[in-house]
Amino acid sequence: MNYRKSVFLFVSLLIWGFSGSVHSQSYPSQWTLQNCIDYALKHNIQLQKSIISKSQSEAELEQSRSSLLPTLSASTNQNVSWRPFSESTVNLSGGTFTSSSNEVSYNGSYGINANWTVWNGGILQQNVKKNRLSTEIAEQNIQETANSIQEQIVNYYVQILYQDEAVKVNKEIAEGAKVQRDRAKEMVEVGSLARADLAQMEAQLSQDEYNVVNSEVQLSTTKLQLKQLLELAMLDQFDVAIPTIDDSQVLTPLPSKRDVYNAARSLRPEINAAELNVESSKIDLSIAKRGYYPTISLMAGIGSSNSSASDDAIFTQLKNNMNNSLGLSVSVPIFDGKQNKTNVTRAKLSQQNSELDLQNAEQALYSQIETYWLNAKNAQQQYIYAKSNLASNEASYELLDAQFNVGLKNIAELITGKNNLIQAKQQLLQSKYTALLNIALLKFYEGYEMRL
Repeated sequence: MNYRKSVFLFVSLLIWGFSGSVHSQSYPSQWTLQNCIDYALKHNIQLQKSIISKSQSEAELEQSRSSLLPTLSASTNQNVSWRPFSESTVNLSGGTFTSSSNEVSYNGSYGINANWTVWNGGILQQNVKKNRLSTEIAEQNIQETANSIQEQIVNYYVQILYQDEAVKVNKEIAEGAKVQRDRAKEMVEVGSLARADLAQMEAQLSQDEYNVVNSEVQLSTTKLQLKQLLELAMLDQFDVAIPTIDDSQVLTPLPSKRDVYNAARSLRPEINAAELNVESSKIDLSIAKRGYYPTISLMAGIGSSNSSASDDAIFTQLKNNMNNSLGLSVSVPIFDGKQNKTNVTRAKLSQQNSELDLQNAEQALYSQIETYWLNAKNAQQQYIYAKSNLASNEASYELLDAQFNVGLKNIAELITGKNNLIQAKQQLLQSKYTALLNIALLKFYEGYEMRL
């Protein structure tokens, strides 16, 4: 096999393996709301990045814990010196003088050093607490991202349910308009209807058929948006399972706004994260104040050296040149250009900001719950009225249609009655799915899983 054939075969195998890995995962033929949520929570890129951020916070926490321990390091230095114009050299190694007349000499030094910050005002311990809070905040951020994804999914999903039913309604209206148009043609042929009235019916049928196409386009667009949210760009076929929605789901009793808020106040990750940020800002203030305290450190070391200029054996040199050290360092801040004072002021202001952020998060949460509750309540009331209104308009339109067929009503009255019927159906659909969406979100904020 020549070189080109080998390369072609290798690339083909790579492509086949890649395409196989992409399509090896099985997907549902019709995606339920739970399918969408489960897949997103497992594969969403933003969520995975949040998980990585938490891992980074955990690494910072581990590092801050390790900073409480002493450090230990080993070092060595090896060098060769060459003095071509010197008859002799004198080397100082570990306090011992040796002389050599060699032009080239080899020297080595070896050391082990330890350092330990015994006390620096407790800043190291406070850093451990702060990094522990950062890890907890990262966990709350993961949950907040997951909640946001689920809320976006249910929004798109309910839109799809609404638009799917709207397509069916528009098709039903268009079919009825086509029947009326055909009947009108027969009436024109027998002379019981003017051609101008037939032209109006033709125009109405065209509008109804356009409404069908427009609603289908909206449905396809929303499905594409949901597919993109799930990051299923490589999936060719994507369809949504359409569940049956009954009145009990739309008219389910609503919990009180206060009950939902009280539950959400202790469960929602954005509130928990804001509270943790307040605690973190308090630690920052404590760290800033501890900048006024002294720092105490211990140092220890052991080292030795050798040189080729010495006549002694290397191990003898290392023994004779060995030196040990033990030290204590105390650093007391006296004047630092008001650096510590500025740090304390900044930390106090940061704490005030974090407390305001917490208040803002609480108010935003209550406002959001209040909006969902009001939308659900209004939609339920509109749904009850819309059902009654639809029944009334259906009966009225049937009567108009019958009267039009016997010449008692003109085409303008028939079209007006039909438009009223279309509007009633649209109101019913809008109130139905508005109530369904906001009820689902209220329950989610109350602590239940996302369900319709």
